[in-house]
Amino acid sequence: MNVPLRALNRFGLGARQGERQRTSDARGWLKAQLDAGAPIARATESTSPAAIGDAVRALRMQGQRDEQERREARRRLVELSASEARAALGTRVTSDRPFVERLVAFWSNHLCVSAGGKILVAPLAGSYERDVIRPHVLGRFEDMVLASAKHPAMLAYLDNFQSIGPSSPGAKAASQRSNGAKRGLNENYARELLELHTLGVNGGYTQEDVQELARILTGWTIAGIPGPGARMQPRRAGGGGGVRRVGTQQNGPLGFVFQEFLHEPGPKTILKQRYKEDGVGEGERAIRALCGHPSTAKFVATKLATHFISDDPPAAAIDRLARAFRSSEGDLKSVAIALVDEPDAWRDDARKFRTPQDWFVAVLRAFGSTEVNPNAPALLRQLRQPLWSPPSPKGYGDGMQEWADPDSLLNRGELARTISRLPSVAAVDPRSLLDVVDVPAGNPLHALIADTSIPAHERVALAIAGPAFQWR
Repeated sequence: MNVPLRALNRFGLGARQGERQRTSDARGWLKAQLDAGAPIARATESTSPAAIGDAVRALRMQGQRDEQERREARRRLVELSASEARAALGTRVTSDRPFVERLVAFWSNHLCVSAGGKILVAPLAGSYERDVIRPHVLGRFEDMVLASAKHPAMLAYLDNFQSIGPSSPGAKAASQRSNGAKRGLNENYARELLELHTLGVNGGYTQEDVQELARILTGWTIAGIPGPGARMQPRRAGGGGGVRRVGTQQNGPLGFVFQEFLHEPGPKTILKQRYKEDGVGEGERAIRALCGHPSTAKFVATKLATHFISDDPPAAAIDRLARAFRSSEGDLKSVAIALVDEPDAWRDDARKFRTPQDWFVAVLRAFGSTEVNPNAPALLRQLRQPLWSPPSPKGYGDGMQEWADPDSLLNRGELARTISRLPSVAAVDPRSLLDVVDVPAGNPLHALIADTSIPAHERVALAIAGPAFQWR
């Protein structure tokens, strides 16, 4: 095993030519990236909170507009989503802190939203990664999860912004207005918060815990758009009786708002812990308790070990990472340091198959790309792994089984041929690619890349589509 290349490819996002010679202290290089603070990304004018709010409102009003206005709303949505995706990919390709950027991608997938799952999420997915994941990727896990719970993308994706306490004033008022039809609880986010974000499927919770957590999180909704749930609230005393329509502020940036009149009253109990009625504070305390639960440490450690060590990581490595998570109270910088220090991550036989996103970014970094082609997001769709569009709340799979099928490998081969003919790649000496992959001296790749009887662009395509480049 070449230690610098393990750092650059496994922990980073792909070696750039000449980089391994400058990375003599691989572990020190990785840890130094953690000392520069949160990897902040700035929104552009076209992806500002105001622009996103306008795009979402236009999308939700499509049915009230003529065909030309509907086409314009969809065009703005596509442009905004593509701009966000290009910016995120560009950061991965050009970053000098690739370990931190890999952590951003990991946590973004762990607490995932999906533009493919809900059209309302499409204009919000980029801001979700920018505003939820990046500020907290080296901070406290519970702060990241809380930020996720309150972001419009998550509120929309898992439907919590539509969840109404069955006994809340809003539900009662809506029932009166609709002749007894009940507006109700939505358990989607509560279930995934327990199963996928914190405790894990075997973390010790019950269906009753899911329901109680859903009740705690009622009233957590989105400011900046008309509320899709109940908008009816009893008038105050002296207000003339009846009901009045209440909604969030319907202009300006989208954000989190707690609507008390939609919140389920009374105490709730989760994992035998009782939470007294306390508005938004109930949910905040419950989420912090879940993040600090021992099952969460084990679940998170298992996912990290699977991503950074192997598809079937050693139990001892998982235990060490879980211990680092618990002892630091979920400090993700401390956990990242424990990953670098984990001996099993540096074993010769520890291998990870590159996902399509990993492969594509590694190819661009190998050629020293300084920008991302506008077609890059579409190319990731061709590879079956577009940004922020996993097929389920579980996120994209992280193992060889998900990505080493014939169709996926064929897609990589076809794209490799296309890339090899780009003008910026045509001038590259194919032999220089040996600098970014870890292959022993006797590997056939050396002879193939040096064989001048094969056109240069074909040797490049064979190198980046071949076995050596599929692993990190």
